[in-house]
Amino acid sequence: MIVGFGSVNLDLIFPLPALPQRGQTVLGRAMQAAPGGKGANQAVAAARDGARVVFAGAVGADALADQALATLRDAGVELSRVVTADISTGCAAICVDPAGHNQIAVASGANLLAHSDQVEDALLDDRTTLLVQAETDPGETAALIRRARAAGARVVLNLAPAAPLAEDALRQVDVLVVNEDEGAALGGRLGVGGDAASLHAALGVAVVVTMGEQGVAAATAAGKLRLPAHQVTVIDTTAAGDCFTGVLAAALDRGEEMAAALRRANVAAALCCTRAGSQDSLPGRREIDAALHG
Repeated sequence: MIVGFGSVNLDLIFPLPALPQRGQTVLGRAMQAAPGGKGANQAVAAARDGARVVFAGAVGADALADQALATLRDAGVELSRVVTADISTGCAAICVDPAGHNQIAVASGANLLAHSDQVEDALLDDRTTLLVQAETDPGETAALIRRARAAGARVVLNLAPAAPLAEDALRQVDVLVVNEDEGAALGGRLGVGGDAASLHAALGVAVVVTMGEQGVAAATAAGKLRLPAHQVTVIDTTAAGDCFTGVLAAALDRGEEMAAALRRANVAAALCCTRAGSQDSLPGRREIDAALHG
């Protein structure tokens, strides 16, 4: 079982002819509102890949909350540990250009009030994979990582965005997933390079660095691994990293070895890039299987 703890947002997606530069206004034709947030995205990705997922987070007592939770419900994610806070639901503004590149601004709102105690001790044992990110309070995330490690759970941390997290908590995760910018920021704080091998040597945990068109690099106790990007026509990269992390967690939770789990996650993230949107773009298990073995 996967226990997700993280952010829930409503994404406002703006397809634009070009991404805005500083001080510039760029007009687009229409806006799409869709569920998002790294925590919710990764929970949906894992559930669509066949995992049983329990999710804990927070939304506001406002009109955005139901829409923000809609795809989680549709994917069969268990939501009884999502609380309602007296502040707005998290919201993201996502600008996307014709090449699929994006710029994202996020108002955290209720996400900052999500509390690690929403995940009870009974959920954390050696049959559990805890899946966390960095869009909620870092102290709460660190506290939950420590509890999960003490209970024998597997911990997958996507340190995104590149927020500071207590170093002792970083050393207690099983798998750390970052992109190149996040890896560089973490390496800077640790005084090492931001590549997978350097971060693995510094922290003693498995490290996966996603590199977009350049593929994926990983460093674990078993050695290094490099995978090229799965070739697709890119429409929108929004949620691709979340897709990768959610599917990686689902594969590991099923007992797949790291190399196989990475290959599966790499293919799933590529499929995500072939369509627009956040959670709407996340592929299902059969589609991933077909692309992986086709």
